[in-house]
Amino acid sequence: MSTVPADEPGLGPSAHAAGLADQLAFERALADISARFAAVVPSVEAVEAEVVRGLRELIDFLDVDRASLLEVGEEGCVVVRCAAAREGVAPLPLGLELSSALPWYAGEVLAGRKILLPRLPEGLPPDAELERRYSVETGMRGNLTLPIVIGRTVRFAIASGAFRAPRPWSEEMIARLKLLGEVFAQALVRARTEERLRAALAEVSALKEKLEAENVYLREAARMPAGLDALPSRAIGFRRAVEEAERVAATRTTVLLLGETGTGKELMASFIHATSPRRERPMIKLNCAALPASLIEAELFGREKGAYTGALTRQIGRFELADGSTLFLDEVGELPPELQPKLLRVLQEGELERIGGAHTIRTDVRVIAATNRPLADDVRAGRFREDLYYRLNVFPIRLPPLRERAEDIPMLVWQFVRELGQSMGRPVERIDDDTMRSLQAYPWPGNIRELRNVVERAMILCRDGVLRASLPDLPADASQSRYAGGSDETLAVVERRNIEAALQKCGWRVRGANGAAKRLGLKPTTLESRMKKLGIERPR
Repeated sequence: MSTVPADEPGLGPSAHAAGLADQLAFERALADISARFAAVVPSVEAVEAEVVRGLRELIDFLDVDRASLLEVGEEGCVVVRCAAAREGVAPLPLGLELSSALPWYAGEVLAGRKILLPRLPEGLPPDAELERRYSVETGMRGNLTLPIVIGRTVRFAIASGAFRAPRPWSEEMIARLKLLGEVFAQALVRARTEERLRAALAEVSALKEKLEAENVYLREAARMPAGLDALPSRAIGFRRAVEEAERVAATRTTVLLLGETGTGKELMASFIHATSPRRERPMIKLNCAALPASLIEAELFGREKGAYTGALTRQIGRFELADGSTLFLDEVGELPPELQPKLLRVLQEGELERIGGAHTIRTDVRVIAATNRPLADDVRAGRFREDLYYRLNVFPIRLPPLRERAEDIPMLVWQFVRELGQSMGRPVERIDDDTMRSLQAYPWPGNIRELRNVVERAMILCRDGVLRASLPDLPADASQSRYAGGSDETLAVVERRNIEAALQKCGWRVRGANGAAKRLGLKPTTLESRMKKLGIERPR
């Protein structure tokens, strides 16, 4: 930047003092503009507003009528990024693409050449016809445009225009204009870089949060038995449920698992997920009965920081976490009525909003729901939405209770004995015959979970390597106990009716390929024991 030396011929002390004052004024203005850019919130919008403010100051300082910051896009087009003008002069429209409006002018900018036109339309080349017409129509009398190179590439240009009279530009003014343009351009580039960095950090933070949450589910999944090998079965009813699960696993269809508590619904859901195309990602789980209603919404759909008192951090919901995977909703019948419409929307449209959020989030989630409640009765009673019930009940699979799988009890008992024996360090060599018969005859209202508890207690008391178990006492009103499915009939009545129906169809034949034991999926000895217990005799 040039200054006037004190001993330059032809200049007196007053001219030299005026030059120094002008130089100091420019340096103060430059420092003030640079300081504002350093203090501004690092967002592109805020920086662009400061650039416009700086362009207005540039107009006054350099005594021009219009100033603009142009940007060279990736496609090689020149657009107006920021603009300002004196009162009575129209600024260049923001976003205007000069490559088509003023092709010669834009070509000079792209080529990195300085455009110095102190008197318009004079000085324009013959091929600048559109530029000549523009200067005549708008009354532009002069123009100075300087390209700004960043990283060896022309990225911006600073332009100033004169409309009141032709405007000569000295070398000192050109240097000052270029310096201000570089300050504007660098501030804009820095703001965009920081904005991209913040977005990248936010994405990394979200991915880290998601991975940490997934790790929790992976650790839980690692503790669970793999597949259905942990729950073998010879019962026809259970094998039928497995076949249905295998068929539906390859689809995206919503599955509803029906069965009493402890029948293995979560294990069946894990099997469906493990044999589905989504098996590469962990299955996400939520027990709708394990949380208070005030927390289930945040667990399912997530929340933003500050959404309510106590929401100190952002929380990713289970639906977001299960994007591209499977979400297992256990005890879905316990879902509060106020959340049922929101769940229905996600199932139908794949869209949700976090609590306190304003943005719609799209998810691709396969839902497996489970319940031990008679949902059809809840729909009739108004406790469960009918449309949500039909949306969940696309492919229902019923898991039979353990009392209908008496032939599976020996396998299950030995499986629990092996698992618990390793953790307890108490090997069991044999199971008492009377114990096994008692275990098979017991109705097991708590199903497989109750059976495991009984085996665990027996192993704790085991001393000689022979497992002997004492069965829990049934409640005094066991004969009036009702089980999942909504039936008002007692267990004994239902069991007696099923056995008698099978016997009648088989001509009261118990054994053989056409016998009732085969039809019911029971061993003949087990069926005879049940008949004796229920007092079922062949009519004479």
